[in-house]
Amino acid sequence: MDVTWEDSGWERLGDGIGRRRMPIWDATIGLVAGEDAILLYDTGSTIREGAELRTQAQSLLGGRRVTHIALSHPHFDHVLGTAAFAGAEIYGAVGVDAVLRRDRGELRSSAVRHGVDPDAATEATDLLVAPQHLVSGEWTLELGGRQVLLANVGPGHTGHDLALLVPGSPEVVFCGDLVEESGEPQAGPDAIPSRWPAALDRLLALGGEDAVYVPGHGAVVDAAFVRRQRDALAERFGVR
Repeated sequence: MDVTWEDSGWERLGDGIGRRRMPIWDATIGLVAGEDAILLYDTGSTIREGAELRTQAQSLLGGRRVTHIALSHPHFDHVLGTAAFAGAEIYGAVGVDAVLRRDRGELRSSAVRHGVDPDAATEATDLLVAPQHLVSGEWTLELGGRQVLLANVGPGHTGHDLALLVPGSPEVVFCGDLVEESGEPQAGPDAIPSRWPAALDRLLALGGEDAVYVPGHGAVVDAAFVRRQRDALAERFGVR
């Protein structure tokens, strides 16, 4: 019996495109399948979550393995499952590799503060794999019959925000935590508020008015929502 996106708790966004809202922190995981390769956007908050995502992706896509991973930004709920994907090519915004290597202790502490089991947090940070491929502008990936675009649109939510554009009708833009729908955008100590509105301008230019925008947390939104959030952030932080 074939497994459907819905059976596995995934939301289908287009042919070979889907996303899952993870429990507890509502972090979004994106999945894009081509004929030759499969891309996962973010990996969950523990190795156990990463392994669950790996198994689900294989079930949804006829046993095929995830071959590429793109990390939206270096926060625990988006990166700590990466070690579950042995052999995958990993992409991130330029500089994120240094952050993940340097700040493993803080990454673990952040995970534990937010409720991750301390042993699971230790395991994930000890085994965390930094990206081998660093995106400074835009990077086109060929997945076989489908091209996707990785875009370093930050800084904003962090100093290393990577978006994913999947062309189609409509186009789908995975935004990471530059956009949040289920709550107010979170600006932690690594946020760069003065640059955040400009990052959202770049997201809107990337996807256009008719694109589907997938926040890092929450329901899918449209360009008007992203623009409203951009203006709210500009007012909140006193920038244009």
